[in-house]
Amino acid sequence: MSRASGSIAQNKHAAPAVETACHARVPVRLKSKRLDRASGSLKASHQTEPMDEQQKHSETTRPATPASQPSTSGGPAHSSGYAPGAVKRHRGRNIALIVAALVILGVVLWRWHPWGGPGGGASGAAGASGASGGGRGGRGAMANLAQPVHVATATQGEMPVVLTALGTVTPLANVTVLPQLSGTLQDVFFKEGQMVKKGDVLAQIDPRPYQISLENAQGTLARDQALLQTARLDLKRYQTLLAQDSIASQQVDTQASLVRQYEGTVKSDQANIDTYKLDLIYARITAPVSGRVGLRQVDPGNYVTPSLTNGLVVITQLQPISVIFTTSEDNLQQIIQQTQTGAKLSVTAYDRSNTTSLEGGTLETLDNQIDTTTGTVKLRAIFQNPNNLLFPNQFVNTRLLVDTIKDAVIVPTTAVLNGSMGQFVYVVKPDNTVTVRPVKVGPVDGERTSIKSGVQVGERVVIDGSDRLKEGARITIPADKPRGASGARGAHGASGAAAASGASGTRGHHRKHATQDSQ
Repeated sequence: MSRASGSIAQNKHAAPAVETACHARVPVRLKSKRLDRASGSLKASHQTEPMDEQQKHSETTRPATPASQPSTSGGPAHSSGYAPGAVKRHRGRNIALIVAALVILGVVLWRWHPWGGPGGGASGAAGASGASGGGRGGRGAMANLAQPVHVATATQGEMPVVLTALGTVTPLANVTVLPQLSGTLQDVFFKEGQMVKKGDVLAQIDPRPYQISLENAQGTLARDQALLQTARLDLKRYQTLLAQDSIASQQVDTQASLVRQYEGTVKSDQANIDTYKLDLIYARITAPVSGRVGLRQVDPGNYVTPSLTNGLVVITQLQPISVIFTTSEDNLQQIIQQTQTGAKLSVTAYDRSNTTSLEGGTLETLDNQIDTTTGTVKLRAIFQNPNNLLFPNQFVNTRLLVDTIKDAVIVPTTAVLNGSMGQFVYVVKPDNTVTVRPVKVGPVDGERTSIKSGVQVGERVVIDGSDRLKEGARITIPADKPRGASGARGAHGASGAAAASGASGTRGHHRKHATQDSQ
């Protein structure tokens, strides 16, 4: 410190001399620059010395920090408890433990799950090998397993040839009841929706005007009959006098014409009487057909006329009733062949869903021409309809039985499949393997299908589970499995669960060591 202060003092005394010497010579200027640099370094050393002494004093008074406690002052890395190399080694060890745990976990999953290696990994852990040995191997093991299917045996029997078509229930009679004369509607004797028979009285029109007209016509008839009787007597007298040559023949002829005139008048009067009697009959409105009456269109008290638009009521015949349906012109020949022999073809009507049979009937007739726009022909079937299950204008599905094939080979419809080769079935061999057999299908009746060629009676065909089959695939039929199979499946499941629990224990052990190492 004394040396530094001495040098500073010397610099202070030398400064004026330097300034005076600068004007003299250039070397003196260089010397002054060197002196300025020396004075700056002395000042800097003079300021740093007190700071070094203060820092040393603070270090002596501060308590010692444990080596294991990390530094929080943000100073250099060597001020903390760890050296830079130790920190790097610690982080590398943690990363290595995590990678090892992931590798072990991947190996366990690869050994235990079905997507593991072929054979289930016989060299792996005991639990994983047990699980894979229990029937949960790789793709090759799954491909060689027998597929469970359901089978049915081809039988021999009668197969009906049925034509299905859409039809509409059409009543044989649908009558709108109209009054045949004008008058006031006095009474209505039916209830809406009532079943009536032919001839039942439905309504009554006021008959009094027609009764009066009838009596008037009867009086006119009586008068004209009396005049006719008188004319006939006069004619008889004139004929007697003409025979005696007492009168002229012209008078006799005139009287004969008068008699014929009265006879015509009497006939006209009689016709008028019959007309008024008929009007009295028409005043009582009766049911023209048997059937169900609809809703009433006119109430009592209204004046009705024969030109009434909607009539009094509509009667629809329900028993019997018909169904009109269409079929393709291609089926016309076999239908005509059966009807020409006098056979009555059976027709069954089904509901809209084509599952419930409503009524059975017979084919009545077919239309006399083919519809050129659709290529179909209309047919009418008659149903007795005792339970009124068929309702007018109802939509139904009809099944016309045209013929019956004897001794046909029949299989379930689900056994017949469609592919690039056409229609085929899977036939089960005696060694419980399947083979693909192309077939030619005949008539189909719902869940039954007749086979013209390709399957023999007694052969077994697959009806369910054919989506995973191919040529030569092995199958197993659930009904043929022994009862101990379920126990074996339970044992394999238990071994797989034990292997899974062992693998999870291994993963937990490694995770515990990794945690301890990180701490």
